[in-house]
Amino acid sequence: MKRLLAVVFAFACLPAPAMPAGAIRLWPGAPPGGGAAAAQQQSGKGSITQVAQPYLVAHLPAQPNGMAMLVISGGGYAHIEAGRESAPAAAWLQAQGIAAFELVYRLPQEGGGVPAPFQDAQRAMRLIRSRAVAWHIDPARIGVLGFSAGAHLAGITAARPDAPLAPAIDAVDAVSARPDFAVLLYPVLTMQAPFDTTHAKKILLGAAPGQGARDALSVELLVDGRTPPVFLAQSLDDSVAPVDNSLLMFAALRRAHVPVALHIFQYGGHGWGVGKAGSEPAAWPQLLLAWLRAGSY
Repeated sequence: MKRLLAVVFAFACLPAPAMPAGAIRLWPGAPPGGGAAAAQQQSGKGSITQVAQPYLVAHLPAQPNGMAMLVISGGGYAHIEAGRESAPAAAWLQAQGIAAFELVYRLPQEGGGVPAPFQDAQRAMRLIRSRAVAWHIDPARIGVLGFSAGAHLAGITAARPDAPLAPAIDAVDAVSARPDFAVLLYPVLTMQAPFDTTHAKKILLGAAPGQGARDALSVELLVDGRTPPVFLAQSLDDSVAPVDNSLLMFAALRRAHVPVALHIFQYGGHGWGVGKAGSEPAAWPQLLLAWLRAGSY
């Protein structure tokens, strides 16, 4: 029995291919600042670490409606919860006629430093928009959807799409990285006390960051009139990312007169992905679909 368990464990932790078949690499050469030195790892549940070359996994619908979404999993910037978050969400979006692109981004402590995931998300938005015609996408209907720390990455991308994060290397970098809307689910958004207890904050800023560093990565402080419309959903009993993340963002968007939808569920905790059947958070996909169909963005 012990030998069998050892074999199963070893199989579950085998290095994954650098990129799966059909994946779309973000950078033509080495990514700026480099990436992980070790081979990519993927757990049996689809959690990814050790990303050397970031990439997109495309989910293109048979009958596209012209909309697209960059989908970003969370994991506290320590791993990427693709199996629980981006993969099922992308499959659901694809079924609605929306082209979905899962982002497998570099993790700060594995290569490239803190800028790496932000560089990758910005480049991903530009790449999707640059190939809009080939993928039957309306370049003015491209959004970003993020879970947890992935929502932080999505939020930074939405609030600072033109930030000079890396030197331009080709024509793709001349394309706008601004999402046309952002969907932020059980998000980590603020780096301000007393809500700065998340693993994402520790990875990005360390134990005792200065106020300037906190402000630069607090999404609610970066909101202005150019921020795209936002859809927020979170649970009151979220013990990982306090619901105040969504409340602070909602208030900031209202002050900037940016359209925003906010859905607060009484129960659900953190990490619900597309939502367990029968739970309150399971309502978010249909709420989002109604928001998109109404042209709220």
